[in-house]
Amino acid sequence: MFEFLSKEVRDGLEAARKAALKKKSRLRVEVGNAVYPVLRFWDQGFTLDAEFSPSKLRGLVDVYDGSRHIFQCLIMASTIEDGELVCEFKRATAVSDHAPLDFWRDENAPVGYLTKA
Repeated sequence: MFEFLSKEVRDGLEAARKAALKKKSRLRVEVGNAVYPVLRFWDQGFTLDAEFSPSKLRGLVDVYDGSRHIFQCLIMASTIEDGELVCEFKRATAVSDHAPLDFWRDENAPVGYLTKA
């Protein structure tokens, strides 16, 4: 579709598209001390800007929405396509702010017990 445009115009359009994706997304990936903005996110992966991220990314990474930690992902494959680093993960574990219960909580249980009447 853009074959008739000059290379400079195509590069400018691509840069504008990436800038819009970065501005729109609040998601970011943290790998150790490095932080990379997420361009797109779907149920089996996400993309990063290949220009500002490592050429290959594997292992355990943390995904944040602003300052809120939302996922811990295990990346199993990453490839570069159209200037984007496409990362596919094996699992994405949702992060919880409290420890999981190791017992069943009755929904009709009292909130507290009185020690003396």
